[in-house]
Amino acid sequence: MQVTDIDRELDQARSEGPVRDIVIPPCPELLTALQLEMRQSDPDPAEITRIAGSDVAMAAALMRVANSPLYSRARPASTVAEAVTMLGMGQAAAILTGFLARSAIRINSPLVEHFWETSTRRSLAMAYIARQLYGVDAEVAQTCGLFMHVGIPIMLQGVRGYAGTLAEAMARQDRSFTETENAVHRTDHAVVGAIVSRTWFLPPVIAFAIRLHHDFTVLRVSSIPAGVRNLVALTAVAEHLVADYEGVQTQTEWERFGPACLNYLQIGASEVDLWVDTLHPVFEGVVLA
Repeated sequence: MQVTDIDRELDQARSEGPVRDIVIPPCPELLTALQLEMRQSDPDPAEITRIAGSDVAMAAALMRVANSPLYSRARPASTVAEAVTMLGMGQAAAILTGFLARSAIRINSPLVEHFWETSTRRSLAMAYIARQLYGVDAEVAQTCGLFMHVGIPIMLQGVRGYAGTLAEAMARQDRSFTETENAVHRTDHAVVGAIVSRTWFLPPVIAFAIRLHHDFTVLRVSSIPAGVRNLVALTAVAEHLVADYEGVQTQTEWERFGPACLNYLQIGASEVDLWVDTLHPVFEGVVLA
């Protein structure tokens, strides 16, 4: 498998496959402006602060994270500019991306009532773990964690009968989540999520990781870039930590593939236990307006 194969698959799915008629929300204007600034060789903190301050709720969300236990400082941030400085522009941009995604993609289903809380916890866990590893971009990992399951609400909004499929996929133990989706709809949330990532101009490594995040055979495929495989394995670890916090009793995917992901990332079980103690207070602090 090559990334070019994934590109071809996504293009075909969007142009003539079952994903063709699904409405993908456009990238929010503020997110486009944020991405444009972050692509500059020397992003301007004042512009990031301006974007963050253009919406009161978004500014409050940034301040709340900056002053959370994960970024505990001797003195809390009291202004948006201080929050951006304390977090760093990359981290601030990842947090703002999360707020803008939640605003653009609304959740109106009891099946995924806490979707964005779980996604935010996953993104924070991925960023934290990435900082413990060598050569993994924490901001990319955080954004990837946020968007990893974004195909689910998009399919809920745009695919007839998907709510029933989602309930079935959550309950079944005899086949994977994506196998259940494909059996009914000939596509799945990994494909749709990757297309959302491309539509919103997220880094290609994120789109590829989203597409492959339930396919752990890629950990052994050298033709898939290491950055993509890192994110796939990281996602599994973060999912496990969040599921443990949220009281999910059955983690079939982790039981089957968790050891391979830990081995790929060269992480020991004792490290995961330490991260549980560190991250649970952070997860508890996730309160979304």
